[in-house]
Amino acid sequence: MTAPGTDAPTLEVRGLATHFFTKAGVAKAVDGISFSVGKGEIMGLVGESGSGKSVTGFSIIGLVDPPGRVVGGEILFQGQNLANLDGEAMRQLRGNRIAMIFQDPMMTLNPVLRIDTQMVETIHAHDSSVPQQVALARARDALGEVGIPSPDERLRSYPHQFSGGMRQRVAIAIALLNKPDLIIADEPTTALDVTIQGQILYQAQKLCRETGTALIWITHDLAVIAGLADHISVMYGGRIVEQGPIADVLDRPMHPYTQGLLGSVPGHNRRGQKLFQIPGMAPSLLQMPEGCAFRPRCQIADDACLAEPLITEPVAGRHVRCYHPSDGGAGR
Repeated sequence: MTAPGTDAPTLEVRGLATHFFTKAGVAKAVDGISFSVGKGEIMGLVGESGSGKSVTGFSIIGLVDPPGRVVGGEILFQGQNLANLDGEAMRQLRGNRIAMIFQDPMMTLNPVLRIDTQMVETIHAHDSSVPQQVALARARDALGEVGIPSPDERLRSYPHQFSGGMRQRVAIAIALLNKPDLIIADEPTTALDVTIQGQILYQAQKLCRETGTALIWITHDLAVIAGLADHISVMYGGRIVEQGPIADVLDRPMHPYTQGLLGSVPGHNRRGQKLFQIPGMAPSLLQMPEGCAFRPRCQIADDACLAEPLITEPVAGRHVRCYHPSDGGAGR
């Protein structure tokens, strides 16, 4: 899924598997997923809570801690396999060429340091030759880009002096500081109001378009992805069940799970029509069902689904993990 005109993807994930080894058993949070993101491309990674979206992001950037461990696959960043790098090498990449925006801004911000100190340190950590005043100017401009008023004054503030939404905007500004080649955004606009959310999405698209930054946007909000991403990967039970261009997948979903997600969005239903509800609950990663993980909740499952389906390409550019993919109709 590399953007047209690019020679190689910025990031290519091949068969990534991240497992958590607990006393209750092995939880396969990410179980053999593959995708790529090209230069200047935005990929949406969507699914219910517990589907493995965030763990995928943490695996890429090397932030999976015990009892979790990347147990298989390749994470190729500009051709370099991140899975083979040691801790120091990953630290040199994080915040510089690869950045992550967390759902909780306090995972980024230090509560006892002023914002200007934290932002300047982010710049100097990877380029100590940048003059102090130049670094402060970059920090001020970054705050302005994410819609923070009076950025000069706000630079001298502490995190506790910001609202939750303002802290999130500061965290986003920090991620943008060094113009990274890859940004992984883990539901970063959840705490923001609609106006600021739109501004952040615009800035993200602008950054990718102007600098060639590749972006993975992790979310459960299909409305956000619809207006942002170029491609979409839908996760369920630690696996990707559908991939393709954003317009094709949202207009003509082929996997029953994707159809169920879209059916639960008010904008995809006629006025007065009841929202579609996927029956049951997402499975426990410690007790995955036999065969297709979605089988117990699927309305079209049959005996064939007792065997694990493989990813197929029923239509050019569309990849689906299902024995009975639809032809791209409504499916409900």
